[in-house]
Amino acid sequence: MKEWIEKHPDLWEFIKFNILSNVSTIARFILTWVGTAIFINGIKLLTPFKFLIFDYTSEGSHGLGGFLTFLIAEIVAQAVNFFVQKTWVFKSNADFSKSVPKYIVLAVVIVVVNLILPGHVTNFCINKFGMGAGLASTVATIVNTLLAVVVSYPLLKFWIMPKQ
Repeated sequence: MKEWIEKHPDLWEFIKFNILSNVSTIARFILTWVGTAIFINGIKLLTPFKFLIFDYTSEGSHGLGGFLTFLIAEIVAQAVNFFVQKTWVFKSNADFSKSVPKYIVLAVVIVVVNLILPGHVTNFCINKFGMGAGLASTVATIVNTLLAVVVSYPLLKFWIMPKQ
């Protein structure tokens, strides 16, 4: 294995990126489930919510509870991901004071997309496939995660956390 890694360092890095991204993905899933239990099923923050580009007004989006669930899950997942990627995947020695602001830009883009998309995906899953709230939220989280990988890997490698 060690010989293969030495021959294919870029492929190994991408594999590590995907495997270790699961640390933040696990955090995202747990917080999505906890948020669904607390905000949607528990205290029933189901009031339709719309602010700027965020639209959680459709029936399956779970309103303010859905928005808060995904907001909290995404913020925590992005913070976890920064440290995991910088330390273990890219082993970057990039200046922390320069990489953090760049990562925040990337994270904001990812979080904004991940806050817009789940309401639509959740609604689609419930209305078109008859899924329950928990499963529909899980599908929305999977879609968000896949999109984040496609966007974030090249930006992290070449812009935010390049080796100096």
